[in-house]
Amino acid sequence: MSLSACMPVSPAELEARLRLHRLPELGPARFKKLLEAFGSASKAISAPASAWRALGLPLACAEARRSSEIRDGASHALAWLERPGQHLLMLDQPDYPALLAQISDAPPLLFVAGDPGILEKPQLAMVGSRRASRPGMDTAAAFSRSLAGAGFVINSGLALGIDAAAHQAALDVGGQTVGVLGTGLENFYPQRNRRLADAMIASGSAVLSEFPLDAGPSPSNFPRRNRIISGLSLGVLVVEASVASGSLITARLAAEQGREVYAIPGSIHHPGAKGCHQLIRDGAVLVETIEHILEALRGWQRLPLSTEAPTVTHPLLLLLHAAPHTSEALAVTSGWALSKVLAALTELEMDGRAVCESGRWFARVN
Repeated sequence: MSLSACMPVSPAELEARLRLHRLPELGPARFKKLLEAFGSASKAISAPASAWRALGLPLACAEARRSSEIRDGASHALAWLERPGQHLLMLDQPDYPALLAQISDAPPLLFVAGDPGILEKPQLAMVGSRRASRPGMDTAAAFSRSLAGAGFVINSGLALGIDAAAHQAALDVGGQTVGVLGTGLENFYPQRNRRLADAMIASGSAVLSEFPLDAGPSPSNFPRRNRIISGLSLGVLVVEASVASGSLITARLAAEQGREVYAIPGSIHHPGAKGCHQLIRDGAVLVETIEHILEALRGWQRLPLSTEAPTVTHPLLLLLHAAPHTSEALAVTSGWALSKVLAALTELEMDGRAVCESGRWFARVN
């Protein structure tokens, strides 16, 4: 979507993107192909079907784009966005999470309930079994409390078991947490965690989904959403998982995305430890304490975190060490006026402590 990168999106273009987003068989790659081919979603919607077929797109996509169902769905999404605390992030806009934008199949649209600003803060994903043991749940809660206390946003999938324990523990210590759904935000699954999701939103955390608001719990959606969990995060911690667990999919995606993978070992007699042991054999960092995670991140030179005071004191550098940002995103995340951010970035660049590449600012690691 480079043709419209960082250009404001008009109401007509927003409605067109929401229509494209609802089309059958139109994933991130085809969405991007349409915008690159036609220059905008508005032009793609009005293009002849032959032009769509020339791009190799399924006939079902071309035929459905003008249907009343697709139009009504887009209208409903526009009404949803009018309500407080409900947002849409678009891949070519400056408020889109910088780390997630780096993955090859980043979702073109993200529906967010809650505070989207926390998506630019340093995140760690915690995942594991839906049928976790009590010790596993306790371990997840303990690590989540410690990591949230160290300044991380805890990211997970709002599933039963380890996910829910991680989210709840972060809230318990006043931390922030992000839930990534495998359904639309208006078709919440599993319902048993609905109150947890509401508590997250109310406390300044966030719940998000790449799927249309009314999308149901299709089995294929959950492995697909795992790339978002890992893509938003500096690393993924697997607490307890069998060898067939979806958590291992998240860990594999994290490794492919260049993120750190951590695993907590367990008893050789416990089936829920076998997935973690497999990850450790494959090169995951064996984790027994929070320091093992912090040490790995310091070695990775992505985040100067410590249980002591950070060595980087400039507030903008702290954000840039977590992830690259545009100047506009830095203004939103820091709460500073854009003019103040630009002045500070100029000084940091002159000092050799920050550099701008392709519109995004990076901290320089000496």
